Amino acid sequence: MRKWHPSSYCALLAVIVVLVNGCAHYPLNQPLDTSGQAIPYEFDQLTAPADADETFVVLAFSGGGTRAAALSYGVLKALRDNRLPDGSGSLLDDVDIISTVSGGSFTGAYYALFGESIFDNFTEKFLKRNIEKELFLKLFNPYNWVRLASPCFNRIDLAAELYDETIFESKTFGTLVRKAKRPFLIMNATNLFNGARFEFTGVQFYYIGSDILTYPIARAVAASSAFPYLLSPITLANYYETAGCTVKKKEALALEDYWRNKRRYSAAYNKTLYADQDEHPYVHVMDGGLADNIGLRAIYDLYVRGDIRERINSGRITRFLVIVVNAKTEKSEWCDQKESPPGLMKVGYKTSTVSMDNYSFETVEMFKEAAGERMKAQQYLTACQKKLDEHSADGFTLPRIAGGDMKLYVVDLSFNNLSDETEKDFFNNLPTSFALRESEVERLIEVGGRLLCEHPEFTRFIAEYE
Repeated sequence: MRKWHPSSYCALLAVIVVLVNGCAHYPLNQPLDTSGQAIPYEFDQLTAPADADETFVVLAFSGGGTRAAALSYGVLKALRDNRLPDGSGSLLDDVDIISTVSGGSFTGAYYALFGESIFDNFTEKFLKRNIEKELFLKLFNPYNWVRLASPCFNRIDLAAELYDETIFESKTFGTLVRKAKRPFLIMNATNLFNGARFEFTGVQFYYIGSDILTYPIARAVAASSAFPYLLSPITLANYYETAGCTVKKKEALALEDYWRNKRRYSAAYNKTLYADQDEHPYVHVMDGGLADNIGLRAIYDLYVRGDIRERINSGRITRFLVIVVNAKTEKSEWCDQKESPPGLMKVGYKTSTVSMDNYSFETVEMFKEAAGERMKAQQYLTACQKKLDEHSADGFTLPRIAGGDMKLYVVDLSFNNLSDETEKDFFNNLPTSFALRESEVERLIEVGGRLLCEHPEFTRFIAEYE
């Protein structure tokens, strides 16, 4: 038998490398079904009981790696265990929308897909696993070295594969549509072109002419949690003109509002940016925390110009409960204790996170003020009506404000709510990673439920529930 020369083996290996390298490509998002037969992934398409909007519950899960995922999981458990005062079920049954970022996207997506089975297996499938070690091992697999040499396959694609195979069971957004029930899941990433929020919803995908129903949940989670420097962006192809999409009336009107309502204009511009397919053939998105690290901006947009606003104006929402699960930490710092400035790595990390934290605080306060405006205005009108009734005999009645009688509860949960300084210090010094000790995970789950049940706004919601 003729023996191969070592150079032949090298040549064969080179051919294999070229072939694998040429074939390695991230999974492309698919063009939109232009036949109009597919049911879009939108909030109004999800079925709910006739009185489902009466108590409207929204959850916002922040970023923060496994720390955020475990804290959010603890809140879900507490909602399941809290029975409504009228005996109609648990508060978890009333959750209508979940908006998520980064680590919180793992918990939110898993619950949206698998419902209460999350309480049977999520801790083992994700929370107590060392995801970082598993990703590290994938990176050191020689087969993946070759794949990563391709310009169309990156570290984030390895992460998405791992999540798809071991956590989300290859489910797509089509699975959520077929379930056809609330909660509506909004996973948030950041568009690297303009730094704006990019959400994985049917409306956003329409404006890149893409079919979200075939898109893997795991890739959306990977995009939402792709922290800068450590992971690369997720890339989406833009098919807007190819799919024959057009700017819808709502956004078209908003694009005419630059001088009258710049916020409305900006929201429409960011959504419809990719209508120019030639200028923007691709979209690159990564960690949602760069645009909004608590996921509340998506809820704010729905409140000021979307489905939530319409329900409030029509009087369908009488109780509006917003629960913000913020896993932000405040670690002890040494930056100001030395004359020499921090090094490059520290500055890079701070640059990526400081603005997130400050912006998160302002987002919560802005939402409280915006949502409370109409109720305050109605209180003023009610007081004026009382005075008119006392001093006037003509029976004049002031108009009522739509949604002015709605009860609003904003429950913002964070480690700083804790009264015990030792406990607060423990949680504030947990790392932002995907590898926590089992004991740390258990403590996060417990404190998540406790923070919810002890929050003054939540106890007021329970006390006033009628």
